[in-house]
Amino acid sequence: MSLTEQITGFVQNVVDAMGLTLTPRIEETPDGTHINLEGEDGGVLVRRGGEGLQALQHLVATAFRKQLGDDNRIVVDCNGFRRDKDAELKQMARFIAGKVLSSGIPQEMGPLNPYERRIVHLTIAEDPKVTSESIGDAFMKTVIISTKN
Repeated sequence: MSLTEQITGFVQNVVDAMGLTLTPRIEETPDGTHINLEGEDGGVLVRRGGEGLQALQHLVATAFRKQLGDDNRIVVDCNGFRRDKDAELKQMARFIAGKVLSSGIPQEMGPLNPYERRIVHLTIAEDPKVTSESIGDAFMKTVIISTKN
């Protein structure tokens, strides 16, 4: 059984134990493996800004940390919620980068969790004229976007 199959089975067991009817669909992307849970019960996971989905993602990361290592990323989504939020975050990062370039004044984004910060840093890295860095010492940190010197 492959690692992806093990993780998918684990996710299915967790949602079954929660009494939810959701079906996992696996998609391999350049960013890693995405497990999208689909079904009418998805609303339970995406309530309150997706707190349940974040908790499930954290469970998967913790349970499979050794097998995944640092390079292999598994993302758990539900009815495209995270995909849509990621697109929104990328759009906001590009907008703020534009403000930084036009004003020359560094701008802040956040507070953001580690997953969200990664999305912002990767988006900012696409533009050679701006840079980003995380500040703070808690789980939720702020990202500062500024022009490159």
